[in-house]
Amino acid sequence: IQLLINSEWCENFLSRIPPYLVNEKNHGKQILYPKFNKVEYRFKKIVEFLISCFLIILSSPIIIFAAFLIYTEDQGPIFYSQIRKGIHGKNFRIFKLRTMKIDSEKDGIQWSSKNDPRITKIGRFLRKTRIDELPQLISVILGEMSLIGPRPERPEIDFYLQKSIPYYESRYSITPGITGWAQVNYPYGSSMEDSFNKLSYDLYYLRNFSIILDLLILFKTIRVVLDYRNASSK
Repeated sequence: IQLLINSEWCENFLSRIPPYLVNEKNHGKQILYPKFNKVEYRFKKIVEFLISCFLIILSSPIIIFAAFLIYTEDQGPIFYSQIRKGIHGKNFRIFKLRTMKIDSEKDGIQWSSKNDPRITKIGRFLRKTRIDELPQLISVILGEMSLIGPRPERPEIDFYLQKSIPYYESRYSITPGITGWAQVNYPYGSSMEDSFNKLSYDLYYLRNFSIILDLLILFKTIRVVLDYRNASSK
């Protein structure tokens, strides 16, 4: 009879590892997320660099057309930038096509919600098709992001989550991605509970990282974009 502890059962049958099932022993000794195969990880970075260069060239007409639509709607800025927290907790800046109204955060930083009234008409379409994410390919080319990995969060929100969710800092052990295991398995969310659940998928990715898993995430992401499921802000 094979015996499984709770975290192993969740990993095998739910494809996630809830943070409350992690303890100091397996976390501290990095049993939770074993060392990556360095050759495989370097191969991932090289392939993602080449794919990002190809995609940014291929999608440039789409980005230009989307920029025209954004400016036509309200004559506001085309691009929107944010500081996000990356590998080892280092901050970096990402760029996206603007999907919210001008001065959408005049009342302070806040989580974006599903059907957020601050989203423009053009912005809603760009989010559903994920076209607004395309400028982030520049961050992949610069080595600040990966195509696939834990989704980076804003430092202000990240600080709050790190204080409230156990082992949240584990996400910093790998380069963040444009899409990830949490994004293709968990619906849109904007609460502490949602962040907790998404971390459980990130922990699974950290422990089971492989090129095969990255390919699975890539195919799932394409399927999500094509059928518009789970389309929302990230």
